[in-house]
Amino acid sequence: MVIRFFYTFVAMNALIDFVRRWTLPVAMAAGVAAYFIFTALPWPDGTYHLAEEVLSVVQPTLLFLMLFLSFCKIRLSDLKFKRWFWWLLTIQVSLFALFAALLYLMPEHPSKILVESAMLCFLCPTAAAAVVFTVKLGGSAASVTTYTLLVNFVVAILAPLVLPLVHPQEGVSFLPAFWTISNRIFPVLILPLFAAVGLEKLWPKAHQLCAASKDAAFYLWVCTLTLAIVVTTKSLVHDPSPVIYQVGIALIAFVGCVAQFWMGRKIGLKHGEQVVGGQALGQKNNVFIIWLGYTFLSPITALSGGFFAIWQNVVNSYLLYKKEKKEIKERSL
Repeated sequence: MVIRFFYTFVAMNALIDFVRRWTLPVAMAAGVAAYFIFTALPWPDGTYHLAEEVLSVVQPTLLFLMLFLSFCKIRLSDLKFKRWFWWLLTIQVSLFALFAALLYLMPEHPSKILVESAMLCFLCPTAAAAVVFTVKLGGSAASVTTYTLLVNFVVAILAPLVLPLVHPQEGVSFLPAFWTISNRIFPVLILPLFAAVGLEKLWPKAHQLCAASKDAAFYLWVCTLTLAIVVTTKSLVHDPSPVIYQVGIALIAFVGCVAQFWMGRKIGLKHGEQVVGGQALGQKNNVFIIWLGYTFLSPITALSGGFFAIWQNVVNSYLLYKKEKKEIKERSL
C-alpha cells in the first residue's frame, strides 16, 4: 500500500512538472480535446447554443481579469513612448499597405483570398494578452502595454480607411467601420486599465494585493488560450473551403507569425528589449483577425486568425522552454 502510494505520488509530481513546463502546448491540446469530447457527447437540444453564449461571457471576463491584474503592476507614469516603436509600426503598416495595394490593383486575382489572409496577419494589432507573456519572459510590461495601446489606435484608423477600398461592401464606409472596430478594440484595453488605476486610488491595499500576484494573470491567460483553441478548432472543422486554401492560409499565417516575431526581436534586441519587440510585433489579437475576416473581407480569411493563434503559441512555447532551460542551467552553476 505504501509503495503504491509512493509511486502514485511520484507519478503525480512528474505529471504536474510536465504540465508546468509545457503549459501552453497542454492548454492547446486541452482546447482541441475539449471541443471533440463536447461535440461527441449526446447533449440535449439547445446545449450547443447555450455553450456558445456561456463562452461569449466567460472569455471576455477572463481577459478582463487577466489584464486587470497585469495593469495593477504598471503605473501610468511608466507608459512612455519609445522612439524604436516607430520601427515596429513602420514594418507593420508598410507590409499591410503592400498587401492592400496588391488587392486594390488586382481585385479579381485568383490568389485574392491568400493575399487578404496575409494582409490580416500584418494589419492585426498586438494582443492585449501580450503583456502577460512579456512579463513571463522577463520583459517590460509598461513598454509592451504602451505599444499595444499605440498600435491598436493606429489600426482603428487604418482598417476602416483601407478595408472598404480593397473589399467594397454596400453600406460600409469609414465612420461606421471606425465605430464598429473601435468598439471591438478599446473596451478590452481601456476598461481594465481604468479599473486598475481606480483601485489604486480608492483602495490601495487591495491594489497592492493584486499587484503582488505572481502568476495569476498567466494562468488566467492559459484558460483564455484553451477556450480560444476550442473556438479555433470549431472554425477549422466546420469551414467548407477547399483544403488547398486551408493549407495555403496555414502557411501564410506561419510565415507571417515567425517573420514578425523574428523582426520584432531583432529590433528590440538593439534597444535592450528583445522580449518586448517580439511580443509587440508577433503576439496578435487572433479573435480580432477572425472578426475582421468575417465582417469586412471574405469569410474564409478568418481562418488566418485561427492558424495564427496556433503558430504564435507554438513560438511562445518554444521561447518559454528556452527561458526555463536557461534558468535551470544558471541554477546548476
